[in-house]
Amino acid sequence: MASKDTGLQPHGGPSYPRGHALLLDPLLNKGTAFTEAERDALGLRGLLPPHVFSMEEQVKRVMGNFRRKPDALEKYIFLTSLQNRNETLFYRLVQENLEEMIPIIYTPVVGQACLEFGAIFRRPRGLYISIRDRGRIADILTHWPVNDVRMIVVTDGERILGLGDLGALGMGIPIGKLSLYTACAGVHPGYTLPIMLDVGTDNTTLHHDPLYIGLNQRRARGAEYDAFLEEFVTAVAHAFPKALLQWEDFGNTNAFRLLHQYRERICSFNDDIQGTAGVALAGLLGSLRISGAKLRDQRVLFLGAGEAGTGIADLLVAAMREEGLSEAEARQRCWFVDSQGLVVQSRLAKLAEHKRPYAHDHAFVATLAEAVNALKPTALIGVSGQAQAFTEPIVRQMAALNRHPVVFALSNPTSKAECTAEQAYTWTDGRAIFASGSPFPTVKLGEREFVPGQGNNVYIFPGVGLGALVAEASQVTDRMFLRGARTLASLVSAEDIALGRVFPSLTKIREVSLEIATAVAEEAFKSGLARRARPADLKADIAARMFVPEYQSYA
Repeated sequence: MASKDTGLQPHGGPSYPRGHALLLDPLLNKGTAFTEAERDALGLRGLLPPHVFSMEEQVKRVMGNFRRKPDALEKYIFLTSLQNRNETLFYRLVQENLEEMIPIIYTPVVGQACLEFGAIFRRPRGLYISIRDRGRIADILTHWPVNDVRMIVVTDGERILGLGDLGALGMGIPIGKLSLYTACAGVHPGYTLPIMLDVGTDNTTLHHDPLYIGLNQRRARGAEYDAFLEEFVTAVAHAFPKALLQWEDFGNTNAFRLLHQYRERICSFNDDIQGTAGVALAGLLGSLRISGAKLRDQRVLFLGAGEAGTGIADLLVAAMREEGLSEAEARQRCWFVDSQGLVVQSRLAKLAEHKRPYAHDHAFVATLAEAVNALKPTALIGVSGQAQAFTEPIVRQMAALNRHPVVFALSNPTSKAECTAEQAYTWTDGRAIFASGSPFPTVKLGEREFVPGQGNNVYIFPGVGLGALVAEASQVTDRMFLRGARTLASLVSAEDIALGRVFPSLTKIREVSLEIATAVAEEAFKSGLARRARPADLKADIAARMFVPEYQSYA
């Protein structure tokens, strides 16, 4: 990681291009902020308008342009263009306006951006590696201009948010996630690399789209897919030995097994499984400060039994075991409804492997409403991608069962949320403890005002990744995510609780990420997984390494 004093390290030190080439490098370009002396020394005289602007003046100008855009997608395109020409200014703008910018550069707008990715494609960012490139992936990695990559986010586009198989259009996700790593946790943008693994798509609409930017063929699966992924991981480990690999938006059939297959071979984690688990567990821990209950006494019902749901349950089980329950007792407090109904023992033979530990001995029921009535859960967590699945009767039943029912509608984007914040508060007379994956506005109910918490993975994965990178961890363990979740929950203030919010304000996200990174790095050192010596003041060491969006001096 590079500090603000050594921010050019990803480019290889103080050697940088001159003249027009310098203006085309988004990591080094300052635009109209180049000083008179720099313009003379770097061959820029005449290539820029004569007035020298401060960064503050540049931020004011671009913010005005941003707010004049007619809709969210146009704002996304505007920010992408800014990032592609001046990354320092882009990150200063985002960092100073986090609550306004994060929904644009990531969820919910990134979902629409992915759907439109081919149409709005302007300039390539990251690497596109297709299955036709088998046998030469190692060579393709050398085409990236930075040889010291530390953070990679990779997808194969099969399960983009709640939108399904978008193939190569899913590249918007790695790009967006890495932007959040920099904005929210200070990972230097020069160390980041988004990668799209194009193995085809089963989306027939894309097959008939003449402007589709990816391979126009059905998805490779089985032995061909596995050999491709094996070559990819081997090449990454060799080319970028200090890199952390984040798996993102892979389909259920591949996500779990890729995580288990490679997590000990290369420093890696799956954000959909582990990141979602961390932020949801933190939300549940925060909810206990409102309800006054204990974690070990919760009965949690999940709608959706894919990566996110079972990932949350696995981490919840680990947390309950820390509070004295056995593994069997903890699993008995986690229940699932999937597309076929309640996950129970009588369905065991036909269940996917990741669901089987949660197939309990109980009579089968077919619907979520029946499951709520039968199981009487204290918390209802939606990770199904089924919009409005938390109906008024279901939420009202949760309120009848609990003084403070936990209702987490975590599916993204906003159009896929299981219910809205307003619905949850209205149907429970303001007693619900609500969180969502995408942001919802403040809700007024009578004289009370509720600020719904956003259970966004951005609270967890940037800090976990930063901590692992700084410790140079050989693995990212579930224990690290557990430490991250408990740290996040501890940062919810009394003011947040008073507003019904179980997550801190996004304006504090860099502070949150620093605390989580410190806890994660401490766990890496404690568990013997760190590959560097522990600094005397770990938190100060991490803070000093966080990228600050300030212009370098070239004088």
